Amino acid sequence: MIALSFDTEEFDVPREHGVEWDTLKEGMEVSVYGINRILDCLKECGVKATFFCTTNFAQHAPEAIERVITEGHEIAAHGCDHWNPQPSDLAESKRVLESLTGLNVKGYRQPRMFPLDLAELKRNGYLYNASLNPCFIPGRYMHLSTPRTCFTEEGLVQIPASVSPFLRLPMFWLTLHNFPLWYYKRLSRRILKHDGYFNTYFHPWEFYPLGEHPEFKLPYIIRRNAGQGMYHRLRELIVDLKSNETVFCTYSELADAYLKGSIPTQKSTKS
Repeated sequence: MIALSFDTEEFDVPREHGVEWDTLKEGMEVSVYGINRILDCLKECGVKATFFCTTNFAQHAPEAIERVITEGHEIAAHGCDHWNPQPSDLAESKRVLESLTGLNVKGYRQPRMFPLDLAELKRNGYLYNASLNPCFIPGRYMHLSTPRTCFTEEGLVQIPASVSPFLRLPMFWLTLHNFPLWYYKRLSRRILKHDGYFNTYFHPWEFYPLGEHPEFKLPYIIRRNAGQGMYHRLRELIVDLKSNETVFCTYSELADAYLKGSIPTQKSTKS
């Protein structure tokens, strides 16, 4: 099983680099452009994915959200304001997204994968949490003592982002920008064989030509292969994984498969 996901938020990265930035005007223009490129790629390849959406994005880009839904993808929650997450977002983002879409929102991913209250997630009726990247990178992603595959905690299915066995090399968006494509594909296949599934995440703004905008003041490792380069890389990754007759699924479907014992499991930490 392959679960692709996209953190669908208002583009705010320039603010991290001291740039005065109108997140809801300029940031939304970048992200709306990017999400349409992603949807074009997924449609071309015939696969579905999960879009973790902030309420800011959903409220300001209804046409993009409608396209996500009509093309068969999952909507999950990603807080309200990506730049300034609040504890109340766990309840509010679910309420707003369900009101806007008429769908049952089952999953949550915290902006920037900051820590969150799992008990509160459970109280608000979520099935799964996808806010953990258990890779070998110092800082907020350094979770070497946690399971690297699906497990349960506080009654929720925890879906960590896939990392390589043993060394826990990250397989998230930044590595697809910078790893040689052949190496990223090779690691993806290895994880799929070892774990029985593979999941990873990207952002719509990566599919915007960031390299043409020095005013954003973004590091080279983010600008590299952005725009058409990421479209090409995502498409090539999907084609490579489809060649093994692997099923692409949403995160809800991955969580259900875990609960049914259809994929390898880790020992629960809390039930």
